[in-house]
Amino acid sequence: MMALLRRDLTLALRSGGGFGLSLAFFLIVVTLVPFGVGPQTATLAGIAPGILWLGALLACLLSLDRIFQLDFEDGSLDLLATAPLPLEGVVAVKALAHWLVTGLPLTLAAPVLGLLLNLPDGAYSWLLLSLATGTPALSFLGAFGAALTVGLKRGGLLLSLLVLPLYIPTLIFGAEAVRRAADGLSPATPAMILAAITAATVALIPYAAAAALRINLK
Repeated sequence: MMALLRRDLTLALRSGGGFGLSLAFFLIVVTLVPFGVGPQTATLAGIAPGILWLGALLACLLSLDRIFQLDFEDGSLDLLATAPLPLEGVVAVKALAHWLVTGLPLTLAAPVLGLLLNLPDGAYSWLLLSLATGTPALSFLGAFGAALTVGLKRGGLLLSLLVLPLYIPTLIFGAEAVRRAADGLSPATPAMILAAITAATVALIPYAAAAALRINLK
């Protein structure tokens, strides 16, 4: 499993399709918001939690089709499906690799971009915590969508349509935790629900995605 993880990380960093593109998209989304809603600091502070979470969510979508598609095209996925490593483990490793090159950099960049939106001081720690807790769910749910659409030509749009509804609970509770922290309220309840969503996703999605891959590889 570690060898597979190192391979996926190396390929992702060499190709540059996940790390740089996602960060650039995140930056563009956040910097365009003040032009659209105006420079009023109170307005920006009120919408900052939702904008930061929405930007991170959309940035995660950009590289989802790369999770399995490249391996499918060069035949590596067929070899992985017949390897001693269970296919569920392959899915988990690939989703983890996607999070390390996409979700983790977005999480670390979010507080810096929060300055552009005048995010209140008390919300920065919860922004980091909520993104660190919730973005793994985005990668694992994305892996499920990628498994459903692997092998389809131009399946990127279909993948986005399939995955976006599954992202909604994570978006709601992640943004709500940051919003409550910004308003001086306790963010514990939405944060715990967010953690439960991620835990359930990480536990169940590898089995669902592996089943979808077996069907598509037949």
